[in-house]
Amino acid sequence: MITLYLRYSINPNKISDFAKYAAEEQIPIAACGGNIVGYFLPTDFAGSTSEAVGLIEFPSLTEYEQYRSKLAMDPRHIENFTLLESKGAVLSTQRSLMRRSEPAKETQS
Repeated sequence: MITLYLRYSINPNKISDFAKYAAEEQIPIAACGGNIVGYFLPTDFAGSTSEAVGLIEFPSLTEYEQYRSKLAMDPRHIENFTLLESKGAVLSTQRSLMRRSEPAKETQS
């Protein structure tokens, strides 16, 4: 299992535009094979108000690559992404592929 970690630098004055994108984008992501762990938006309580995160899981690197190809052609994704870009809500995006650390198993003495 691998997880796509998306770290967005967003315009704090455009959080509502990003939130709309994150909600709508989950439809094509799931349709193209991504298992959405979640999109996480900043709060006013603590931390940066200009960072958001998306986490999407895939069974393998091959399935991630297939997902990327499908998503690039998905009309809903293209519409969502084009609208997001026109709003100027995202300043930059960093993508990383990570693997989950599984808990240790107890051993009996």
